[in-house]
Amino acid sequence: MLETSDLRDTGAAADAVTTERAAVPELSPTACAARLAELFPAVFTPGSPKPLKLRIQADLQQRSPGVFTRKALSGFLHRHTTSTAYLRALVNAPQRIDLDGLAAGEVATEHREAAIAELQRRRDLHDARRAAEREAQRAAERATQDEARRARLQQDEQRRERQALLRAFEASTLTRRNFCALKGMTETQLDAMLALARQEPPLAEAGPVLDRGRARTPAPSAPSRNFQNRSKGPS
Repeated sequence: MLETSDLRDTGAAADAVTTERAAVPELSPTACAARLAELFPAVFTPGSPKPLKLRIQADLQQRSPGVFTRKALSGFLHRHTTSTAYLRALVNAPQRIDLDGLAAGEVATEHREAAIAELQRRRDLHDARRAAEREAQRAAERATQDEARRARLQQDEQRRERQALLRAFEASTLTRRNFCALKGMTETQLDAMLALARQEPPLAEAGPVLDRGRARTPAPSAPSRNFQNRSKGPS
């Protein structure tokens, strides 16, 4: 049976453990990576990932007590071992590495094959995303061109209408008031459209389009047999 002093000692020990855990900083994955590179440069060299020994998190917690929380290590290791650079290392390197940079077992075939499959999946996603971006860009360019074409057609149609109005006005024997009443516009609107029509160069009327096949110069025909006979003369 525990004495009061034993209970007091047990409670103090629990408080000490709680205080010690609370004192461990909660590092971000980036800060965790920098600290690991300082402590274990043989395996956590920035920019040069190596296949890690299996269950290396236990080794990290054992050899760096009070430095990392379990949550910080788990977050860093997940991001580290799922990066594209790490997966490539897993495909190409024959051995896993421990915290001292020593070989810690071969990379299993199933792990290498899983890394190859994941890299291929990421390449396919990247290619599909790039293809979708290119298609979206082409669609946007087509839409812009179509909009510009419609705007030009609308402007040309408005010019034709103004030029037709000018021709009709100059050929008409009606008074301005009656002409405006006929066209359903005010004299101010008529004057504005006529002034603009006189400033604009006339639109070229589209002529007939020649068939390229028919426009070619026909090949010379062979002389007729009668012509050949006449050209020979008496034999």
